[in-house]
Amino acid sequence: MKNFVIDINADVGEGIGNEPELLPYLSSCNIACGGHAGDYESMMKVVRLAKRHQVKIGAHPSFPDTKNFGRHVMKISNDKLFKSLKTQIESLLQVLKEFDLPINHIKPHGALYNLAAKDETTSSIIIKVIKNIGLPISLYAPYNSVISKLAIEENINVEFEGFADRNYNQDLSLVSRQKNNALITDSDTVFMHVFNMISQQKITAINGVEAPIKVNTICVHGDTPNAVKLVSKIHEKLLKNNITIK
Repeated sequence: MKNFVIDINADVGEGIGNEPELLPYLSSCNIACGGHAGDYESMMKVVRLAKRHQVKIGAHPSFPDTKNFGRHVMKISNDKLFKSLKTQIESLLQVLKEFDLPINHIKPHGALYNLAAKDETTSSIIIKVIKNIGLPISLYAPYNSVISKLAIEENINVEFEGFADRNYNQDLSLVSRQKNNALITDSDTVFMHVFNMISQQKITAINGVEAPIKVNTICVHGDTPNAVKLVSKIHEKLLKNNITIK
């Protein structure tokens, strides 16, 4: 069997409080940095845990919209969005500096992530922020998305991301959280979903059609019901199937 290597990430610092249980099973994490959630204190707590468990750290910036948890597209000028995203990421960089730790990646949150997957203007703003920061930062983004293609053109390293706990449409967009079949919460179903993404490079969309996908990193949302159980089972079963996690 081919040797596969995968990263497991989770969105953290969002007020759930399950980071001490989640991080031992992760190889990277995406820390909310003030746009939809997160503040100096929460970033400090998660960075401290990530350092203890040797978990790579990324910024998880969002539309500046705590009211809607960053899950609605926000009407905001390009300049204001650029400044907000840069400020969010720099706030995490300041915390990382206190721990003498590097930033590994950036992963947009929620509506910003979904919009950037298909919208060139939004993607260009995020890429402009990354380049402006001037550090060797990877981008976590969906396979075959607008933002991943633009980032690659700009010589930004892209790690293609798949979602363990979310159902997909045939075009590789995520099933809307407004629908009752958006989440996958059964641990066996979640594992097979992940295993097929890694080993077969495909997902079975919600309409039953198989679609090609490439993944370097798998996300389990920290706010998914039984998230700790899901990520622990994924971790255990991947190792049993000789898939390296790093």
